Amino acid sequence: MRIFQHATTGRLMLEWYEPGEPGQRPRPKRVSLGQCERDRAKAIAEELAAKLRAHEPTTVDGSVTLATLFDIYIREVTPTKGEQKQSHDRLCVRLFLDAFGDRPAASLSRREWDRFIRDRRNGLLRPASIKARRPVRDRIVGYDLRFLLGVLNWATMSSNGMGSVLLERNPLKGLPVPREESPRRPMLDDSDYRRLLSIASRVDRLFGVALVLARETGHRIGAIRQLRWSDVDLSRRTIRWRGENDKIGFEHTTPITPIAIAALEAERLARPAIADAWIFADPSGGVMPRDRFYCWWRRGTALAELPGVRQRGWHSLRRSFATDLKTIPLKDLCQLGGWKCAATVLTCYQQADETTMRTALEEREARRISR
Repeated sequence: MRIFQHATTGRLMLEWYEPGEPGQRPRPKRVSLGQCERDRAKAIAEELAAKLRAHEPTTVDGSVTLATLFDIYIREVTPTKGEQKQSHDRLCVRLFLDAFGDRPAASLSRREWDRFIRDRRNGLLRPASIKARRPVRDRIVGYDLRFLLGVLNWATMSSNGMGSVLLERNPLKGLPVPREESPRRPMLDDSDYRRLLSIASRVDRLFGVALVLARETGHRIGAIRQLRWSDVDLSRRTIRWRGENDKIGFEHTTPITPIAIAALEAERLARPAIADAWIFADPSGGVMPRDRFYCWWRRGTALAELPGVRQRGWHSLRRSFATDLKTIPLKDLCQLGGWKCAATVLTCYQQADETTMRTALEEREARRISR
């Protein structure tokens, strides 16, 4: 392995020899190191030579191995995401390294893609925390694969420090991501909501406040959990939703209903707090852990004796909010519920219901008669 300066372009070049077919001489290969300084180029060459001698995974052809690519992404990009997304990123890194090994990222193909889908679906490939093998739905498989595509796309636009990018192209671009044909998106109807609210105090005082805010604002429980008293303006009847606490980073302010105001005022009287104190504070004064809200939900549904419905958690209240208000302008609904994309509301949240359809037909018939 050697470094030399190209006679025409003046660029620093890295040259090495790869074994040929049996009976053939080794073949020379060259790659440009860009405009990097000589000391930097020498360090790169020494690092690659050491890896080759130790038979460690390396890609002297200018790309990177998956482990290296994931390591850079986790250090530079993942910290900019929300808590749940960060956890999913780290889980995916372990899954993909288990599935593919530390191979050159550019060597991924349709075969690895299809094998991951098969093994993830049937439960053969699963997080270390899950001991028993159990199948997963396409929604989870697709969620994992979109992380991989995101990393590979990011690598095609990120510098490798040698005048080039980490990855010349995304080798998996255009491959079909599995999608649920009929995804489960249950809502929580009014009667079940009232049953939950009636037993909320037996679970925790704050469980009732969370229920009211989830139903009356339509926001994600993650954003509700991280509300501070300084975000609430009871005189103007508004809530400010901070971008850093939102899954999509959407900072906005919304009006709130009298029911939500009453719940917040009652909580403030029961536990006076000022300034940036958390509304959902644990005994130490920090924000309530996310897991606590899901424990409340499970205990609440058990005490209320609600029928078991898969995937009917806190998000069911967000779907109900979008469906209840589907007669208002879509722009207003997106602002009220914290959606950036109207298509997401139509595709994933609003659901058809017989009452709305019958009302529309009756109004249509009334217009016909009045003509």
